[in-house]
This record gives sequence, C-alpha cells and structure tokens, in this order.
Amino acid sequence: MQKIEHTNKHYGIRAEAVEFPMMIVLSFSYVCNALCPNCPYTNSSIRSDYKDAKYMSEEIFKKIADEAGKYGAWLRISGGGEPLMHPQFLELMAYAKLKGCKLGIINNGSLMSIDKARALFEMGVEMLEFSVDAATKEDYDIVRKGLDFDTLVNAVRTLYALRNEMNAPTKILASAINQQGIDVDSVEAFWSPYVDQFQKRKYLTWGINDPQNSADDTPYLPPEEKIPCPFIFERLNIDSRGQIMVCGYDIAANTNMGNIREKSIKEIWHSEGFEFYRQKHLDKKGDEIAMCKECPDWKYRSWHHNYWKLVENAEKVKNQALHVKGN
Repeated sequence: MQKIEHTNKHYGIRAEAVEFPMMIVLSFSYVCNALCPNCPYTNSSIRSDYKDAKYMSEEIFKKIADEAGKYGAWLRISGGGEPLMHPQFLELMAYAKLKGCKLGIINNGSLMSIDKARALFEMGVEMLEFSVDAATKEDYDIVRKGLDFDTLVNAVRTLYALRNEMNAPTKILASAINQQGIDVDSVEAFWSPYVDQFQKRKYLTWGINDPQNSADDTPYLPPEEKIPCPFIFERLNIDSRGQIMVCGYDIAANTNMGNIREKSIKEIWHSEGFEFYRQKHLDKKGDEIAMCKECPDWKYRSWHHNYWKLVENAEKVKNQALHVKGN
C-alpha cells in the first residue's frame, strides 16, 4: 500500500487561495431528521442555540454565492443538519451554480428523490456525498439513528445509475466514520460499487464527542511537531447568521472573524484576524492559541490527503465509469 504524505516542505497560503478561500463551508441548515450518536450537534446545545436562524437565509446565501462565484470557489453545503431539509434547497443550489460556484453537498440520503437528483445533475453540481457509516441495517440503526438503511441503499444505487444514464458531471461519494463498533473496511466494500469514491473519515470530536470512540487515532500531523493546520490557509466557515468562524473545529462559533452582512468574504479572508492565526501556525506557535492548543482534531488535518485529493480521485473514477458506459 502506497504511503500517504501528509506534510509539506514549505507551508503558507495555497496558491489557489491567495485572493479568496478555495472553499467556504456553510452551516446551511441546523435542522436534522436524525440523532446520530457521533454527531456533535446531537451531543450539544448548538442546534437549540440557533433557533433564531435554523436555516441560512436567502439573503445571506446569495451574498455568499455572488462573491464566491466570481472566484469559482467551492461551497460545501454541510454544517449543523440535513441540507435537504432547507425549504429553498434546490432554488439556492441552482442560484449558486448560475453564479459560478462549485458545489459539494453532504447529505444523509433520506430525502434525496429522483426528481431532486435529476435537478442537481442538470444544474451541474460537482459533488454529491452520502454519509453512510454502515454496511448493515443493524449497524445503521445504531450509528444513523432515526434513518432507514433500505431507503439509503435504494437512493444511492438509483442515483448512481441515473448519473451514468444522464452522463452528468456530478461525482458521487460515500463516506463512513472510522468509529468503534463499525468495520469500516466492510462498509467500504459494500458501498464502493455504487459510488465514484469512498472516504474513510477520522472520528472527530469537535471538542464535544468522546475521543475513545475512534477506531483509528493515528495522527496525520504529529502533534509534537506543531505543523501548521491547513484549514486556515484554504477555507473558512460561515454559519446561518453570516458569521465567519476561523475554522471547522469551531462549530459553536466562539470565534468571530466578521459577518458578511458587514464585510466581504475577501476582506475577512485578508483580515488581521486570519493573518494572526496563520502567522502563529507558520511560526510553529499554533499551540499558543487557546482554541488550537485544545483542538483534538488538529492532528487529523492533512496537506495532501484532503478534499482536493478526494475530488481529483473521484473525477478519474467518474470519467472511467462514464467512458465504459459510452462504449
């Protein structure tokens, strides 16, 4: 098995992120139809704290899409709940695509109908990821409490076939958390025939979950070396109120880098706040920042085995699948 390199010889802002972040991770919906035991939102009061902004408003989303589209940046539709529960889901996805954004949508598959999938394929969504986490109904009932395994299997199989039939550009992924009680290799073997790429996710805590539930705590970045965290050099996170957090670890929005109602994303990306975090990490002093020092997930960041590698690999497999179909 080929060894994966996670570190760089040199660190700093990625070339593609010099002007604008490569990815904007959106807390698009704080409403969910599942009670997954590995979810930090299930295990905290964060969702109830956002009762004033359960869904990202049309105004905020369009402001983000208008700016991000100019740079062809990725909008990763993720965050505190199930994105397909947003009442304007398809409408806003179509708007973002028209503006030039790349879209990566993470969903649990329970609400993904043929009609919705067809609409997403037709608008050219780049990535559709299903959080699967299990290969049997028995395991799924535990790790994806509240959802139905057969519904998920039928959705993924049907959508994969539809994507191939339509020759659509969308890459289809399945992901599973490498957690105690789940044979993640069996999960990969079950789902791989129906997706372009399978992703084994590290069990992350976000400072909320119990780290002992991880089935693989091998670090990507050795903590003692204080290697800079790549997230602050490539992406940022925006909640449903328009507030920008410094990174994905801060899902409770304790850091406030600015609000897009008042400043542009580009302004905030180049602000003193972000530069402070970046310089501290470049100086190997990231642990002098309280939040970074306490972050149990920093060691699972990688400069190479990351979202961009996932996109690249999935694109190759998708093109091969569509080529075989065409022949």
